[in-house]
Amino acid sequence: MASTSDIRNGLCIKYNNDIYKIIEFLHVKPGKGPAFVRTKLKSLTNGKVLDNTFSAGHKIEEVRVETHTFQYLYAEGDDFHFMNTESFEQITLNKKVLDNPGLLKEGTNVMVQINSETEAPLSVDMPASIVLEVTYAEPGVKGNTATNATKSATVETGASVNVPLFINEGDKIKIDTASGSYMERVKE
Repeated sequence: MASTSDIRNGLCIKYNNDIYKIIEFLHVKPGKGPAFVRTKLKSLTNGKVLDNTFSAGHKIEEVRVETHTFQYLYAEGDDFHFMNTESFEQITLNKKVLDNPGLLKEGTNVMVQINSETEAPLSVDMPASIVLEVTYAEPGVKGNTATNATKSATVETGASVNVPLFINEGDKIKIDTASGSYMERVKE
């Protein structure tokens, strides 16, 4: 058993007969009254996100997890296929388990958290950012870079990303996988 002082991002806990992963947390100590921890929990079975508040010192049941490196192979409908880079064993995960499946490029290494007791995959942690090539974008107009205006562009995985007006087809861009937003243009 862990307590609220052990809460951190990425921690998997049992709560309300389900397994949740902590996405965000904030320790709050108001001037009047007891301290508490405000959390945002994501269900690892159905993908729903809920806000919850734990009082300070509340006991939480931790789920023992192992983290392994897997390589993304291909998608088949809503199923995504991954291969363990050490044992070469393959697993199939549903689209709901992934945070931003539209940004996954074949051959990308991800970290998969597996429940130690049941050997069931719980969640997939993608790299912090990924570099993808723009396959379609409206042409940029010279001198249109002074404002923060954006346009929609399609990347090689088929995902749509809002990019600045100066991005053109064929450019490689870095995308934040947590929010799915444009970070910068990559020059090679």
